Amino acid sequence: MENMQAGVCLTQAELERFLSFLAEKGRSPGTIDSYRRCLTLLSRSLPSDKLIGPGTLTSWQETLRKSGYSTATINMCLSVANSFLTFQGRRELQQIQARGTVKREHSPGLTRGEYLRLLQAAKSQGKARTYLLIKLFALTGLQVQEVCKVTVKAVSAGQIAAAANGTNQVLRIPPCLQEELAAFAQHQGITSGPLFCTRNGHPLGRTNVSDSIRSLCQSARVAPEKGNPRCLRRLYLETQRSIQDSLQLLAEQTYDHLLEQEQLSIAWEND
Repeated sequence: MENMQAGVCLTQAELERFLSFLAEKGRSPGTIDSYRRCLTLLSRSLPSDKLIGPGTLTSWQETLRKSGYSTATINMCLSVANSFLTFQGRRELQQIQARGTVKREHSPGLTRGEYLRLLQAAKSQGKARTYLLIKLFALTGLQVQEVCKVTVKAVSAGQIAAAANGTNQVLRIPPCLQEELAAFAQHQGITSGPLFCTRNGHPLGRTNVSDSIRSLCQSARVAPEKGNPRCLRRLYLETQRSIQDSLQLLAEQTYDHLLEQEQLSIAWEND
């Protein structure tokens, strides 16, 4: 009991239990793999009892910094460790992130599982336009005010010329979505111009789009406050960040492994 009060043991069993919890919450396989790598990295830095106690994450943060890990990667690792401690009910052992801000609990975001349920609800109700709008926001990061830029020409090119916060950018349309948009245009007899308009030919408004998505929430078992373009776009951005963080961490781990292998043969002490 005294040991339990002192800290939390990061055993393999507890790690797997935490990852299973994330999977049940709808986290993507890529995100779960990223969490596994971070916690495995933490586990390797712990003593033989694998105990996370007061000050453990502070020491680990400094170790990562001295090992040359970027601030972004250190923040991600600390965020994962903090999430594990939240799961264990031991928030007092959490650590301030490297950039000097405390990790805060965000309002619940849309999970990929919920996103898929929204798509399924739209499909089962025959709402092809809403189905495609949901995919557009979640797979391209398009902002609702730029739905008018999804034209036949843009779909054919596989990219949308958009502007986020006053900055021009090109959003890629994934091939799977590109095929569905082209099929939708053909079925609707749209040969040029925007794909999503009102019956009078005007661009769809923000309220119209949001209402069409929110109408699916009850049957999709999704909280109404999550049924909007903003939450779908946030899902896209978080998925992209998760992938980039995973790639960065993998690259740094691969580099460290290369250096370790070289060290075995060329280290000064090996003479």
